[in-house]
Amino acid sequence: MAADDDDYVYDEVTGEWRPASEMAAAANAKPVAKDSAGNVLADGDSVTLIKDLKVKGTNTTLKQGTVIKSIRLTEDPEEIDCRNDTIKGLVLRTEFVRKR
Repeated sequence: MAADDDDYVYDEVTGEWRPASEMAAAANAKPVAKDSAGNVLADGDSVTLIKDLKVKGTNTTLKQGTVIKSIRLTEDPEEIDCRNDTIKGLVLRTEFVRKR
């Protein structure tokens, strides 16, 4: 329970008055990157493509089942930075990968 002298802020999402400290903690929470199955991704993880993907700017198509090693998370939780043997500096959407 919050202290009596704690400030309260109206949360428009829930429609409730919540302690300001709780609201500040929720606002500072970093979004978590998740794969297509909902598994949490971390830097250095390996992922597998779940669909054939045409790479913009090249004639290359990454095939379903291709393993991408050592991913790096970006500021956007829906994108990961990675490398493939044929393509350097590749950015993939997390909806097209599954954690290995």
